[in-house]
Formats: sequence, C-alpha cells, structure tokens
Amino acid sequence: MRKYLFTIISCTIFFSVSAQEKWDLRRCVDYAIKNNISVKQTDVQARLSALQLKQQQLNLYPTVGFSTNLAPLFGRSIDPTTNLFTTTQLLSQNYALQGGVTLYNWGKLKHSVESQKLNTQGAYIDIEKAANDVSLNVVNAYLLVLSSQAQVIVNQVQVKQTQEQLDITRKQLAAGIIPELNVIQMDAKLSSDSSNLITAQANYDINMLALKATLNLDMAAPFEVESPDVEKIPVESFGDLQPDVVFRMALGTQPQQKSFKVKIKGAIENIKASKAALFPTIGAGYSLSSNFANYLKGIDPSSATTVGNVPTGNFVNVGGVNYNVMTPIVNYSYTQKSFGNWWKGYGTQISDNFTQRLFFGITVPIFSNGQSRIAYENSKLNLQNIQLQSDLADVTLKQNVYTAYSNAVGSFQKLNASKKNVESMQKAYDVAVKRYEIGLLGILDLITNQNNLTTAKLNVIANEYDYIFKMKLLEFYKGLGIKL
Repeated sequence: MRKYLFTIISCTIFFSVSAQEKWDLRRCVDYAIKNNISVKQTDVQARLSALQLKQQQLNLYPTVGFSTNLAPLFGRSIDPTTNLFTTTQLLSQNYALQGGVTLYNWGKLKHSVESQKLNTQGAYIDIEKAANDVSLNVVNAYLLVLSSQAQVIVNQVQVKQTQEQLDITRKQLAAGIIPELNVIQMDAKLSSDSSNLITAQANYDINMLALKATLNLDMAAPFEVESPDVEKIPVESFGDLQPDVVFRMALGTQPQQKSFKVKIKGAIENIKASKAALFPTIGAGYSLSSNFANYLKGIDPSSATTVGNVPTGNFVNVGGVNYNVMTPIVNYSYTQKSFGNWWKGYGTQISDNFTQRLFFGITVPIFSNGQSRIAYENSKLNLQNIQLQSDLADVTLKQNVYTAYSNAVGSFQKLNASKKNVESMQKAYDVAVKRYEIGLLGILDLITNQNNLTTAKLNVIANEYDYIFKMKLLEFYKGLGIKL
C-alpha cells in the first residue's frame, strides 16, 4: 500500500504541469502589472490628474455661452421689447450669447497649469512605483513557489530512498540478519517521510495560491511556473553592488525619488499661483442679445363700442371761440390670436432688438474671509511637507539598500555553510548506509543520519532562493530591473 501511496503522490504532484503552458517570471511580472488592482488604482489616479490638467489648460481660453427662453407673461408684467408695464398677456422669447476672458491675473492661470502639469507627471511616475512594488512581490512569491517545489522533489527522493531501505531491511529480516524491530522502525520512518512529502506539497499549493493572488488570477485556473536552473540564475557580484554606489544610483532611478522631484517643482508653481490670487484680476466680456414679444390676444374691431368722450387738452379756435378737442372712449373685446398671428413680425423684432455689449473690468480682492491668504500659506506648508516626505523617502531608501546588502551577505554566508553541511551529511549518510547493510549500525542511527541529510538539503534550497531574492533586490535598487 505504501508503494501505491508513493506512486500516486509522485504522479499527482507535477504530472498536470506537462499538460499546460508554464509561466516564466517575465510573463508573471507583465501580467501582474497589467492586472494588479493596486496598479489599476494608481493608473486611475493618474488619469484623473490628467483631466485636471486639461481643465487648467482650458481655463486659459475665453468662455462662451448661449441661452434662450420662451415664456408667456400674465397679469402685470414688463414688455421686454418696450420695457413698459402692461397687463396684456404676452408671449416673449429672448436670445443671448455671452462670454468673457481673463486678460491679466499675475500669472495665476499659467502657474496653475504648470503646477498641475508637474503633478500629473508625478502621478504617472507613481504608476511605475506601484508596478515596481508589485514586481518585487511577484518575484518573492515566484521564488517561494520554486523553493517549495524543490522541497517537494527532495521529499520525494527521501520517500523513495526510505522505501528502498525498507525493502532491504525486510530482506535482511527474512535472512535472519536483523530483528523485526528494525523493520517496524523503518516502516515508521517511511510513514513520517510520506507525511513530510504531503506537507511539502501543501506548502507548494499555498505558495502557488499566494502567487495567483499577487497576479490577480482566478484561484481555480490551471497555472504552473517555469523552473529555471537555480545554479544558472545570473546575479551581480558583491563588488558591483556596494551599498553606497547602489544608493547613489537608486536616487536617480527609483520612481519614488523621481516622483518627489517633480512634485516639489509642482508645489513651487502652486505657491506662485496662490500668491497671484492676492492681486487684482483684469478681464473682458461681451454679450449679444435680442428678444421678441407679441400679444397672445388681439382686438376684435367689430366689437368697438363708444361709451363717452374725453377732452384731449387741445383746443380749436372757431370764430374766436376755443373748443376742446374731444376723443371718444371706445371699448373693445379681445380674441385669442391664432398660432400664425402670435409670431407675426418675429424676424423684424429680432433684428430691431439686437443688442451688442463689450466691457472691461477689474476685480480687486479686498476681503474674502482670508481664503486667498490662507490658501497661499497652505501652499507654502504643502511644499515643506512634500520636501520632508522626499527626505524621508531618501533616508528610507538608503536604509533599505544597506539592509538589503547586509542581508545578502548574510544569506550568502548561510548558503555556503549549508552547502558544506550537505557535503558532510552526505558522507556521513553514505557511511551509515554501508555499515547498516553489513549489520554494524543500528536502524535508529541510520534514520538519524538520513533525517540530518534531508534537513541539510532543505536548508540549502531555502537559503539558495533567499540569497537569490536578496541579490535581485539589490539589482533592483541599482536600476537593473528584475530578471531570472
């Protein structure tokens, strides 16, 4: 049954790999940059900043607007064509085209455009920073998958070796060379190694899920990584990765440092724009307008009725006698006009009532509850804040570079020590096997040597991938990118 268990575990671990295309590190990084949510959020922020820049640039151009209104007037109102009060129902319509332009405002618009242009540039650099952060996470997750994959293979070999030793032990028992206890102990060792293999496979699956999460891949999607020869992964020498040299190069290559440089320039321009708001603004404007009005009801001539006469105040002399000139008082009834009569004379009124207006003005900010002054002071503090953030980022970068170098040196030393330990454990195990086969070594001593060798091999794998990641981190700070 244990032979069958070993065969099933070995077949199910990596057999599915050959049925699908494997992903190398470059493909993983490119996919993560394109699909990672953090990178997408940073990209959205950059596009929002670009829209704000477009708005600032459009503020330099004159404004223009058109409006028209159609309204019936009832009761006492003003005839828009005569500006006189009337109680007759009217139907009126007006047209207006107006706009304005800022002629001079002490460079406020110009500095605002320049400030937003630099901020937008910094926002797009932030996308590069987010992409770099994701790339480092992908590299770390990728190397963890490779490490756990190698540990699975080591445990597979261990199970196979233990199975072979168990077969030999059973033959020795059948020949009467060793007691039955040796078989029981070796059988228990095979169960323990099989359990370790299952644990290693579970760690591999967990690391694979973590890599999928970093890539924003569907957890159920088939996915396997390409396994490069760890001995052939190129790394820079420590002589080329001295921390002081790497730090100086990182100041000019790392996106966070580049982003802060342009944002500081943008903050300086913003100070200039805020200061300009404290001074008067000179502008000009124009408007073109016209209107139309007509009565909704018309007089019915056939309904005229004379109800009296009223003196006009004028006199006519006839034979030396002055007579008052009288005017009759006539009442009329009104009838609703037809649609065609409403609009009678429309074109003539629009043409006759056409008005043009051009004006120049100056706006002096005397007191606005301190808003402009506070905005100016706030812009200066904002510059100081960005400068402090930039200084902190440089300090953090330097600390990270020196820490990465120290970790890389320590990891390299641990790797060399673990390799030497494997050599020693391998020799000890080989001798132990030979002595066990001729009956000069107990089963417990053999198992101890075998466990020591397995542990040493697993330590080499972990230290090797840890060393590679730390060296790749230094190469990244140097500006060499990420590659295996």
